[in-house]
Amino acid sequence: MKITAIIPYAVWVGTRNQLIVKVETDEGVFGWGESGLSGREKAVVGAIEHYREWLIGRDAFNIGALWQEMYRSQYFEGGRVLQAAISAIDIALHDIKGKALGVPVYDLLGGKQRDTIPTFASTSAPPGEEMIEQGKALIEAGWTAMRLSPYHHRNSGTYEPRQSIATTAKWCVRAREELGDEVVLGVDYHHRLSIAETVSFCQKMPSGTLDFLEEPIRDETPEAYESLRTMVDVPFAIGEEFASKWQFLPYIERGIHQFNRIDVCNVGGLTESMKVAGWSEAHYVDMMPHNPLGPICTAATIHFSAAVANFSWLETRTSVAEQLGFDNSEYFPVQPRIEGAVYRVNDAPGLGIEVNEELIKQQSFKFWEAPHLKRQDGSVTNW
Repeated sequence: MKITAIIPYAVWVGTRNQLIVKVETDEGVFGWGESGLSGREKAVVGAIEHYREWLIGRDAFNIGALWQEMYRSQYFEGGRVLQAAISAIDIALHDIKGKALGVPVYDLLGGKQRDTIPTFASTSAPPGEEMIEQGKALIEAGWTAMRLSPYHHRNSGTYEPRQSIATTAKWCVRAREELGDEVVLGVDYHHRLSIAETVSFCQKMPSGTLDFLEEPIRDETPEAYESLRTMVDVPFAIGEEFASKWQFLPYIERGIHQFNRIDVCNVGGLTESMKVAGWSEAHYVDMMPHNPLGPICTAATIHFSAAVANFSWLETRTSVAEQLGFDNSEYFPVQPRIEGAVYRVNDAPGLGIEVNEELIKQQSFKFWEAPHLKRQDGSVTNW
């Protein structure tokens, strides 16, 4: 079965751009993949077009070898742009192979280890009474794990870490008191803090307030996280921006974190994700996949989550606390649907997803830029 076409669609769907990729074959079987490098989709399209030049005519079943060739076929290997392109193509090739063999993608990954995929949801209200009420609503709807909202100056373009940690810590303590000890509570700081700020944040709360702290500082220097690990007793959830098994290496090997926020659409697709999962299992690190994109990403991550042993929760952005205000069913008529707080594993061949390609073709790309946050002194800080 030979690859005959690779078609990237970088288009605005609902509230964001999505970069989805269709891979076609000479036997009429096609697959869908998705890239995760939000905000830089044009760069990834360029990389996909480079790969397309020599992938056409190659055996679509030879996924592992094609992954290696895509990664190693240039002197400047790897990086987030190239890996996002490889991810989309790799996921589409798994979709093709599953469809051609008449099996779900999880069977290509070693088989299904669970029938349902538990998720964690996020509150959308800023720290305060409404956030607490959203937490209660999530528990009522069946969620046993959730991510609370950190405080920031919404829509102002200003971010002051010390103000944020003072307010957020106070309401995290309140959330634990009102939501109880059984629910898993975490906070995503989106790498907006320093080491000192992170330590101060955690010291403002009794031990046991949080079950995980996500991305408190940037990931470029593992030694910084290692230093932070010695001062903080909260489990870390890290890795959504990692673009290879090599970026995960120091975190896994040095025991820095406890949850891998792996993104199958950024790390190198399902091929690379399974390698990270196996490595993590040997070090008792659980997979906690990042999943803020579209239905193709969700479907691929569900198959991954079904196939690995060391799994905790899959991120979902569909809950009673976080209504995105857009129904994408017209674009993706067959897609994963959350049932209570879980996704049921789909046994359909391939990813088990359908795309309205004609409608996708009618959409256009819209340039979108993440907020450029500044502190009150005018200096730039992380978004």
